[in-house]
Amino acid sequence: MDEEYDVIVLGTGLKECILSGLLSVDGLKVLHMDRNDYYGGESTSLNFTQLWKHFKGEDKPPEQLGASRDYNVDMVPKFMMANGSLVRILIHTDVTKYLNFKAVDGSFVYNKSKIYKVPATDVEALKSPLMGLFEKRRARKFFIYVQDYDENDPKSHEGLDLTKVTAKELISKYGLEDDTIDFIGHALALYSSDNYLDQPALDFVKRMKLYAESLARFQGGSPYIYPLYGLGELPQAFARLSAVYGGTYMLNKPECKIEYGDDGKVIGVTSEGETAKCKKVVCDPSYLPDKVKKVGKVARAVCIMSHPIPDTNDSHSAQVIVPQKQLGRKSDMYLFCCSYAHNVAPKGKFIAFVSTEAETDDPKVELEPGIKLLGPVDEIFYDNYDRYEPTNDHTADNCFISASYDPTTHFETTVNDVIQMYTKITGKALDLSVDLSAASATEE
Repeated sequence: MDEEYDVIVLGTGLKECILSGLLSVDGLKVLHMDRNDYYGGESTSLNFTQLWKHFKGEDKPPEQLGASRDYNVDMVPKFMMANGSLVRILIHTDVTKYLNFKAVDGSFVYNKSKIYKVPATDVEALKSPLMGLFEKRRARKFFIYVQDYDENDPKSHEGLDLTKVTAKELISKYGLEDDTIDFIGHALALYSSDNYLDQPALDFVKRMKLYAESLARFQGGSPYIYPLYGLGELPQAFARLSAVYGGTYMLNKPECKIEYGDDGKVIGVTSEGETAKCKKVVCDPSYLPDKVKKVGKVARAVCIMSHPIPDTNDSHSAQVIVPQKQLGRKSDMYLFCCSYAHNVAPKGKFIAFVSTEAETDDPKVELEPGIKLLGPVDEIFYDNYDRYEPTNDHTADNCFISASYDPTTHFETTVNDVIQMYTKITGKALDLSVDLSAASATEE
């Protein structure tokens, strides 16, 4: 342990594992430690006995819900956009060879008290019961503009400079109704608030294009993919990758204490009386509680069911986004469902999560509109956790702290945090130009 490393990573959560993999591939010498005796930290994956103990404090779950080992319940479940940044990182680091993906069946949005498939192309817009006849035509024109938009081809811009024109101005050109804007912004472009409407429209259009291109990728019902056996496979895949590049993983290292030099910069980490020297530390908020601030709270329910979410075309895996306006809330609500089809539950069982940013002290009442959409549940667990963000100046102490996981059921915000952290740590942009065909997903 008394060696010198370029970077010591504390915590084996998803963000820390991805960064550890990226830095190893870059040729840095990485030591990765976790105080727990299991991978994943907050984003770990539990079997049914562990899940029961976590929520109920007892060791014996009811037998009628199936064998404990057949459950792999992700504590921070998130689907991956097929062409998104996370898949690019997995290809860039070659972690894909350790993982098997499967396409997610459905992507839905809650609008006017019902669940609808999210239309993502001009053809789907014309078919969608979400909109009336005239609105369909307007939406179709807008989708065609987005599909044809090419940043490098001014002819496709129709005289609009999307680095200056706001999303609101672009949408108003097509005269779309509020409900349409709601599902496009929150379920297609995946914004979690309406602030994007006043920002330059380029990011908005790029996000819509990413969704449509990801959807076309596997010809499935959604743009998302998910690993068989769940996300618990990811930290372990990155641990294997790190070993290939000479990195070291150590679990069960209690009281990892970060040591600083006279100049306030990190010089190493001590655990069990031994100190490993390093130039930089990467960690989750729990390792440096005095350098983070609470920014919110996530409320969620974990449900075991014997059926898919109603009105999702019997999808064995699905995401339903409930935009804030539809419930008169300040934040969106997310429904995530996965099942035995992805090997995360016993045959015939489905796992559903309902999550949102807590706005009151009573998460049960807040989550009720989402839980109602699930139909009958066999078992339900309620949970909430505080969300933290770093407050330190990383240039002063060389500590790089990730933000806590938000309630979204897709990876886009998580990966943005990772990419920004990577740039802060290395001083360079992450090159994600990869051959996307290197990651395939099975259909059935």
